[in-house]
Amino acid sequence: MTAASRALIIVDVQPTFCEGGALAVPGGNAVAARVADYASAHRGDYELVVTTQDWHIDPGEHFSDTPDFVDTWPPHGVAGTAEAELHPALAGLEPDVSVKKGQYAAAYSGFEGVDETGSVLDAVLRYHGIEALDVVGLAESHCVKETALDGVQGGYRVRVLTDLTAPVSPEQGEAARAAMAEAGVELVPSDADVG
Repeated sequence: MTAASRALIIVDVQPTFCEGGALAVPGGNAVAARVADYASAHRGDYELVVTTQDWHIDPGEHFSDTPDFVDTWPPHGVAGTAEAELHPALAGLEPDVSVKKGQYAAAYSGFEGVDETGSVLDAVLRYHGIEALDVVGLAESHCVKETALDGVQGGYRVRVLTDLTAPVSPEQGEAARAAMAEAGVELVPSDADVG
């Protein structure tokens, strides 16, 4: 597998999912810093670097004043707010592709989002001849998992770099890793060889 056929998918590394944000993941800010360092050091390993963002305008029942934290959540990732922008740690990233998702629906997976031209993520990846994905970001138990699972479903070879993500809770992280492994997602540390 060459760099020319691999993409780095950075999922929802936004202040809204980090400490101080509306839907904070424990360790979110630390994940953001590690992702930024990794992306900077390994840019040449990837044909594409893609970011996804929750960018909610009116996601319907996804938002609730009395959330169950399963299907409904407090307002987060609200389009146009500072919390919905990329995390400040990624300020120098300059991604090749930026995908926004969830404008009018829940949209956990990056494959549910579109870039600035309105193209879905799968179309962008196929246009660039991408065959393999490394998925990182927040939260492992939700949007990272769903993006990785959709990637496998789409026929990509998918790895989740385990030290560049964090779950909402340890229990949910364990369940997510089991589901991803069962589906064929490789779970590896970021210092693993790109094979």
